[in-house]
Amino acid sequence: MEPDQTGQPERTPIRASGEQLQKIRFDQNGLVPAIVQDHESGEVLMMAHMTQESLALSLEHGRTVFWSRSRQELWRKGDTSGNHQNIRSAHYDCDGDTLLFRVDQIGAGACHTGARSCFFETFGPS
Repeated sequence: MEPDQTGQPERTPIRASGEQLQKIRFDQNGLVPAIVQDHESGEVLMMAHMTQESLALSLEHGRTVFWSRSRQELWRKGDTSGNHQNIRSAHYDCDGDTLLFRVDQIGAGACHTGARSCFFETFGPS
């Protein structure tokens, strides 16, 4: 991905139709799960929740924005860590109740622990 004038990789705004957005089924709390996957490797990086507003902002700006359930506020991935995610493509499942974003992960990783992926723990013997 080529850098823009600021030296940051370009973002890809996604033009979703009203019909597509109406297919998204938010739960009783107004949330929908969003899985984030590395665009090149396919590695699953994280899962978070989105509201209608955070989904709209993510699609409009080409950068992931989530809803923090613990802080009850919008959370722009990377605003404090610098490890943000530029969206390359956005998808929804057949039921409209789960989102998938393929991203370019910018910075060390997606996990708040500093790991590349939040899915570094395994069940069973290691």
